[in-house]
Amino acid sequence: MFEKEAISITEQIEKLKSRGLIILPEDEAEHHLSHISYYRLGEYWHSMQEDKEKHLFKANSTFADVMALYNFDRELKLLIFDVIEKIEISLRTQLIYQVSHEHGAWWFQNFELFDDSQALVKTLANLEEELSRSKDPTIKNHYRKHKDDKRFPPSWKSLEQTSFGSLSKLYGNLKHTVKSKDGVAKFYGAVNHTFLPSWLQSIAQIRNYCAHHSRLWNKNLPGAPKLLPNPPNAWVKDVPQQHEFQKLYVHLCLMKYLLNVVQPENQFTEKLEELMKKYPNVDPFALGLKEGWNIEPLWKK
Repeated sequence: MFEKEAISITEQIEKLKSRGLIILPEDEAEHHLSHISYYRLGEYWHSMQEDKEKHLFKANSTFADVMALYNFDRELKLLIFDVIEKIEISLRTQLIYQVSHEHGAWWFQNFELFDDSQALVKTLANLEEELSRSKDPTIKNHYRKHKDDKRFPPSWKSLEQTSFGSLSKLYGNLKHTVKSKDGVAKFYGAVNHTFLPSWLQSIAQIRNYCAHHSRLWNKNLPGAPKLLPNPPNAWVKDVPQQHEFQKLYVHLCLMKYLLNVVQPENQFTEKLEELMKKYPNVDPFALGLKEGWNIEPLWKK
């Protein structure tokens, strides 16, 4: 039975000190713990503990280092979220454009085009909920003008309202016989339908972490994206291996690969370099960043 009681911020600070964490007056620990929960910050000081059963800290562990990790992670998520936004808007545009031209405005309701009917039912249910909540005047005006049409609004209206996760599932669920599924993949340099769905699934998961302010630094990520054996666009020479996929680096590489199509003159490399320089105490290997990552062909572009 769980028996721990809530403790005051003063008691939280004293507990951390008793376990060996160095907290100085200038660290403003009381202020930070008033705005960032003890439990949330614990995800960052966990790696500083030499005895994780007794929660005892390694020598010279400081609260300032904890806050540096927290702030690094926050800024990293803001950078990644900005990159994913660009990829998401582009993917939405291409998916709507290419499949609508091949199979009409309501292709996303055509069960004959999809492999998994149950998955499509769930996606459409989520979409219906999103449309019902939408305050977008385009959606409201469509329903007002077309009261007798029981279908969803056409794809270029409906799919602007759906989440990136639902969008990636919709794309992945398309049958391989849908030519535009390959067309979208080729547009992004992903060759064919075999690879892109796993990339999008990976990116959608990371987007959720960013949106819900979950830790990305030193996180073991789920999923195993399929990598192209011979990418047509600039890629890395030191290709991440399967056991490295739990680290963020391979997922950052996929984002960069797509972003180089979406925004060829992007500054992702420079901004990531600046972030690493700003927080020199952050171990790049906790993200899976390899030595010389920024001079790889992919990142030099």
